[in-house]
Amino acid sequence: MPDAVVIGAGPNGLVAANLLAAAGWSVEVLEAQPEPGGAVRSDRGVHPDYVSDLFSAFYPLAAASPVIDGLGLREEGLRWSRAPRVLAHPLPDGRCAVLENGARETAAGLDAFAEGDGAAWLELCATWDRVHREVLGALFTPFPPVRAGVRLAARLRAAGGLRLARTLLLPVRRLGEERFGGEAARLLLAGSALHADLGPEAAGSGGFGWLMSMLGQTYGFPVPVGGAGALTAALVRRLERHGGVLRCGERVTEVVVRGGRAVGVRTAKGESVPASRAVLADVSAPALYGGLVGAHHLPARILDDLRRFQWDFATFKVDWALSGPVPWTAREATMAGTVHLADGVDGLTRFAAQIAMGQVPDRPFLLLGQMSTADATRSPAGTESAWAYTHVPHRIKGDAGEDGLTGRWDRGEQEAMADRMEHEVERWAPGFRSRIMARRLLAPPTIESMDANLVGGAINGGTTAAHQQLVFRPTPGTGRPETPVRGLYLASASAHPGGGVHGAPGANAARAALRKRLRR
Repeated sequence: MPDAVVIGAGPNGLVAANLLAAAGWSVEVLEAQPEPGGAVRSDRGVHPDYVSDLFSAFYPLAAASPVIDGLGLREEGLRWSRAPRVLAHPLPDGRCAVLENGARETAAGLDAFAEGDGAAWLELCATWDRVHREVLGALFTPFPPVRAGVRLAARLRAAGGLRLARTLLLPVRRLGEERFGGEAARLLLAGSALHADLGPEAAGSGGFGWLMSMLGQTYGFPVPVGGAGALTAALVRRLERHGGVLRCGERVTEVVVRGGRAVGVRTAKGESVPASRAVLADVSAPALYGGLVGAHHLPARILDDLRRFQWDFATFKVDWALSGPVPWTAREATMAGTVHLADGVDGLTRFAAQIAMGQVPDRPFLLLGQMSTADATRSPAGTESAWAYTHVPHRIKGDAGEDGLTGRWDRGEQEAMADRMEHEVERWAPGFRSRIMARRLLAPPTIESMDANLVGGAINGGTTAAHQQLVFRPTPGTGRPETPVRGLYLASASAHPGGGVHGAPGANAARAALRKRLRR
């Protein structure tokens, strides 16, 4: 009988299993898919000569995470690579906003848009330099982050106190307007906020845009050499070296509860797998509560709160094998790993508003990855392994475009949406479509079928909006990995601090299980 059973071999599940195994626990990980990784996988499914990341691709949060760093994955063969430029956002007039690998280089580029914007950018960077260790410490520890919070409060006072707190709570549009005279810096912040589901007018989007921009400025947007799956492979090797067991193709259908305590799980094949100490669930909160755990084992309040649980935006993604690099009109975008495509901050607002109204955007904001630019091993020399994703509503009421998309996402609708995205790239890179050798379409239901945690293509485990963060994540009054069932811990992105490949929810769950055992 293993000490712990971990449900799900996504990055959080594998981090949790690694920490438990390293502490001397016997651990068994059960994964529903035929391979581990969750949203951290890669393959050659687009073209045999091209490595494509299925879901996530760039990992600034992993680079910043003390959890990932503490696992020593370099010893397991993991290597990181970075593009010459972090992020580019072309403008309609042919210019380009660029997040360079150095802050002063970024500042120099911003000054070309509006004199003084470079100095304003360096002020944001200086604030980050003063508080980032405490911010990351608070972000990657269970809520409330008592020790890290005390240190952060002291740092915040030294860095401006209430004025800084106000800045972080601002909508990103307002933050950009207050700090910068030109469009470039505003776009870098606003586009970064939309890595989550925070539009330019959302409260707190300024803080998230600042966080993502500063992570990129400090760590770049690194990628695992050889594909996202290399990160998963390193986690699996480490787990197995410490005696952990991974079983794929084993879908868990029930957490077995006796006397108010989780004592194991039951699989779709009818197998019972006992756990003598703990069950850790790297699954979404809605899947755990009232799904894997019978409703009669849970307080009615939890189930009622979950009826108000909000997913982040649905996602539509296209992978491409390109015969050559993307022919950007703004040549600064050529050497960027990540490229944002939208007609300014107003274009981002329009995009977010259409989603809020239940419409498929007619001019979708694209987050595009140039993977061979970031890691030359991804495709033959002179070519590019690329992808782009955009967001769509979960419940589609209409199509702001001319294709009549309804959200059925049959083959015809998928092709029409992919064409819409490619036409958008073509606006900024004429001739792009002539370089497409092959493409793969991942509509929201396809994404969910490949990873049940990505419900409707929601890639962050629930909204990043303030009403579902900290003590409100996944439901009001929680914020910690412990659940109402003893010995059962929520270890997924539905738990604090949420989405992103940083391992914190898994680490928080593992440490909670270890602390509980020590107290007994």
